[in-house]
Order: sequence, then C-alpha cells, then structure tokens
Amino acid sequence: MNSSSPAGLRPTHRVRLAILDDHEVLLDSLSSWISANAPDFDLVLSAHTWLQLVHSDNFPTELVFIDFQLKEPVSIEARVRTCRAAGAKVIVLSSLDTREARDRALDAGASTFLSKSIPMREVMEAARSVMGVATGEALQRDWRPLPIGAINQSRPKLSHGEAEAFKLYVSGFSTTEVAQQMNVQYETAKTYLRRVREKYAKANRPASKKAELIRRAAEDGYLQ
Repeated sequence: MNSSSPAGLRPTHRVRLAILDDHEVLLDSLSSWISANAPDFDLVLSAHTWLQLVHSDNFPTELVFIDFQLKEPVSIEARVRTCRAAGAKVIVLSSLDTREARDRALDAGASTFLSKSIPMREVMEAARSVMGVATGEALQRDWRPLPIGAINQSRPKLSHGEAEAFKLYVSGFSTTEVAQQMNVQYETAKTYLRRVREKYAKANRPASKKAELIRRAAEDGYLQ
C-alpha cells in the first residue's frame, strides 16, 4: 500500500514531536491541528512547562517546538541547548518576531525560528525540511480556519448566547468565568456549551472533548 496516499494512511516513519507552550488554548489548538492534518508526525508530548517537558518519559523526541516567550526563568538558550544535547532538533515559535529573538534562538542551536502568525501548514513544511522528510502535500489536507461568516455547509447555527459562550470558553475561560463574563447563571452558561457540543455532534463533527471543541472553533472562525 502506498504510504503517501491521501486516503488517511499513515506514513511508514512518523517523526516523534513534542511541543512546549504555556498558553493552554494555543497548545491544544496546535496539538489538534497536527493530529488531524500531519500524519507524518507523531505528537507524543504536549507540555505547559519546561520541567513537564524534560521530566516526561517521552523526552527526548526527534523534534521539539518551543515557544520563545515562556513565563519561566529558563532562558531560550538553555532550553534549546538542553534539547539539542538530548538529541532533539528544535524549532522556535514566537509572537515576538524580532531580529534579537531570532538571533538568540539560532545562535543557541535552533534549526529555525518561525513567527506564530504564519499558517500551520507552513510551520509543518518547515518541520519536514528540518527533519529531511519528503513534502507532505499528498498527506496533508489543506485545513485552514475559515473567517467568521465564511460559507461552511456543516457549520452549526448557534444562537447569540451559544456563540458567545463558545468563543469565551475556547479562549481559555472556565464555565464559571464564562457565566461571569456573560452575566448569566452558571447553569445557563453550562447549557449554552452543552447545546454547542450537541449541534456539532449532529453535524458529524465531534466536539465532546475540549481539544475537539477548540478545533471546531478554529475551523469555523470563532477562535480569534
């Protein structure tokens, strides 16, 4: 069987990948995207903290995505050099796309430095280049978030309350905080979110888990 078939077949070798990012919503979104759209990568570790990464039984991996700006007193140089010493290649992702940040990451041994503003498909193509993996165009579906208002036949029709609760929840707020932001009772916010999940389930687009709900939000333009 051809491992490069677009019919959902996995390639023979999958690059073992880890991600370190302390933004929970972004980490979940990245993880969901890679799992769904990059079958030539095996995401075995998603870490919120530096210690969580290096203490994991799955560390080291072949490749690590590291957020440049962690809220921890561990420099980017130390993080990159530790991963490199363990045998992993490193790609640094950052919303701070400056010459200084880029130079610090690359001088420490990172394979490349990428802005978080670029599409994920470009991030994964850069990862394939770093790892010497053949292009994944045949493997990877062209999945990009649709802007709000874009035509999507399988996009459920949400009420104003459901949409508002949905956007707040996938932005990192707890159900209690969603209720506070919307100035409604906890049970009302909980009902809104339950209805959102039910409507996606009826559209054959699973959203029972938070990571799935985040991906649905990104697909349909709710994740801003």
